[in-house]
Amino acid sequence: MFACLALYLALHSISSPAQAQQQSMPPPGTQLPSAPQPVSGTIRGTVTDTDGAIIAGASITLHETQPPSESRSESESESKDRQTTSAPDGRFTFPNVPLGPFKLTVTAPRFSPLQTSGTLHSGEAYEVPEISLPAASLAIDMQVTASQQDIAQAQIEIEEKQRIFGAIPNFYVSYAPHPVPLTPKQKFELAWKTLIDPITFTATGFIAGIEQAQDDFGGYGQGSQGYAKRYAAAYGDAIVGTAIGNAILPSILKQDPRYFYKGTGTTRSRALYAMANSVICKGDNGRWQPNYSAIIGGAAAGGISNFYYPSADRNGTTLTLENTALGIAGSAIQNLFQEFLVRKLTPHLPEYKTQSGN
Repeated sequence: MFACLALYLALHSISSPAQAQQQSMPPPGTQLPSAPQPVSGTIRGTVTDTDGAIIAGASITLHETQPPSESRSESESESKDRQTTSAPDGRFTFPNVPLGPFKLTVTAPRFSPLQTSGTLHSGEAYEVPEISLPAASLAIDMQVTASQQDIAQAQIEIEEKQRIFGAIPNFYVSYAPHPVPLTPKQKFELAWKTLIDPITFTATGFIAGIEQAQDDFGGYGQGSQGYAKRYAAAYGDAIVGTAIGNAILPSILKQDPRYFYKGTGTTRSRALYAMANSVICKGDNGRWQPNYSAIIGGAAAGGISNFYYPSADRNGTTLTLENTALGIAGSAIQNLFQEFLVRKLTPHLPEYKTQSGN
């Protein structure tokens, strides 16, 4: 009896584990549940300056690294960049960002760039720690100023090659859509190049010849001596007028002596613009203002000429003022030619887009 009971218990203990194992196994054909797949996340943050003020319009670049796949080894993982800008409240968001390490580069005008990094986990809304852009250093501002001077010098070099019919100097007109102001040194350089140009000497000789033929300024007499005096007086007018009206006063009063070609708008608006430029000009600050340099310069040149013209031909105050008014009218006519005709007669000009909003 006891032997039979022991044999039964022994057999039962052997079969129970097998039965338990069979019970834990799923039925044949049953699909096992897959492991949870990682999902993408979101990266967001706020851009400010070091004082905590919001910076809108900052450029944020996300450098994310694609993880290796079956067709790409770990050493061949790809880097992918995305870009956005900060909203008016300084906020930015990158949705659907793959998991793993990332880098952010933040830039904005007048601020030094900033880089930050982090690691994004599955389903995470990652809030980037404080992004405070420092102000650009003084060295960067100085470089911008130097660049402005370089641009102005490049524009002058183009203007010094502008010649009507390929010969007559046309240095004092700018066709550039966004001209930068000239430094005092550059204003004197442009005046000097005008005065020593061979065409200036030739034109002065032609004027002196006409004056001698008409016996103008009779106090100079005739013959070679009379011609030399007329030539010196005519060239003296050019020196005084150009130096005072285009270099000295523009440097002191911070005004630009050039005519800025408009080229757009109706014929009436362009004509009014050209005539107005006989009494107004652009200041070095880019704003329109009365053209004191040309007006005072013309009157000063007329007054100084009284020192070297024959006493019988010297102008009194009234005549000097009349000549100043005539000079303004002549400048208006000259500007009309510049606006509507001279550009067509000046070869080899750069292909500038015409200005607007002058």
